[in-house]
Amino acid sequence: MPLSHIRCDSVELKPIAQRLADRLSVPLLDALGATQSSSLPCPSTAADYFLELADQGLRLMPLIGKLHGPIRCDFEGTVATHRRKYGGGNGQDIAKAIGISGKCKPRVLDLTAGLGRDAFVLATLGCQVTLIERNPVVQELLKDGLARALSIADNPELATIVARMDLVALEAQCYLNGNASIPQPDVIYLDPMYPESRKSAKVKKEMQAFKTLVGDDHDADHLLDLALGAARYRVVVKRARKAPQLGNATPHFSLSGKSTRYDIYALQKLPLEL
Repeated sequence: MPLSHIRCDSVELKPIAQRLADRLSVPLLDALGATQSSSLPCPSTAADYFLELADQGLRLMPLIGKLHGPIRCDFEGTVATHRRKYGGGNGQDIAKAIGISGKCKPRVLDLTAGLGRDAFVLATLGCQVTLIERNPVVQELLKDGLARALSIADNPELATIVARMDLVALEAQCYLNGNASIPQPDVIYLDPMYPESRKSAKVKKEMQAFKTLVGDDHDADHLLDLALGAARYRVVVKRARKAPQLGNATPHFSLSGKSTRYDIYALQKLPLEL
C-alpha cells in the first residue's frame, strides 16, 4: 500500500487519529516520528504518502518533495465556493448531461466519487447524490470533508447542500450487485480514471497521487455494463475530450468542452419533474 503512516500532533485529536490508523492498518506517529501504537508495523519505507490529521482536517501529504503538496477534501474553500456561486447553474455541461432542468432534479448515483467534487456540484443544483468510493484512503479524505462542511455553524447553505450527499464506502460492483432493496437511481454517473492533463503541473501531480493510491480503473467497461442495467433514465460517463468511449455501447449523444466530454446513454426520457 502506498500509505506510510498517520501523523497527529494534537493530543485532543489523537483518539480519532488512532481509530483512523487502526482502520487503515498503518502506524500512528507523533511530531518526532515516534510510533504511538506497538500493535502496528513500522512505517513502510516503500510508501509515497502519509495522512496528517490536524485542526484543519485530514490531508494527504507526500513523503518526498517532488510529489504533489497537501491534498484535502474541501467543500468550504474558495474554489468550491466560487464554483457553487458562479459556476453557471443548470447551464453547466455536467448539469445538462445529468438532465437537471427546472423541477427535474434526478437522484444520482456517483460510482467513482473521488473527493466528491462533481457530486458537490450536483448536490448544489438540488440533486440527492449517493457517492461510492472504494479506495479506503480516499474514503477517509471524503468522509472528513463532508463532516467538516456539515459542522460549519455559520454556513447553513453549505450544510444543506452536503446533507444531500450520502457516502457509501463500498466497491461499486458490490453496491450494484448486492443492493436489490435500494431505490433505483435515476441517473448513474461514472468518472473513471483517465490520463492527466499536460497543461497544469499541479493538476498532473495531484492526478499522479490519485493514480498511485487508486490505480487505473480496469473494470470501467464492466461498471458501465452494470450501470446500464441499473439506472432508470440514463448513464453519464465523464471522459477526457479525446479519450475513446468506454466498452462496446455507443452513447446516444455527447457534450464536449475544452478538455472534458460527457457521454450520455439514454435509457428513457427524463420527466419534467423529479
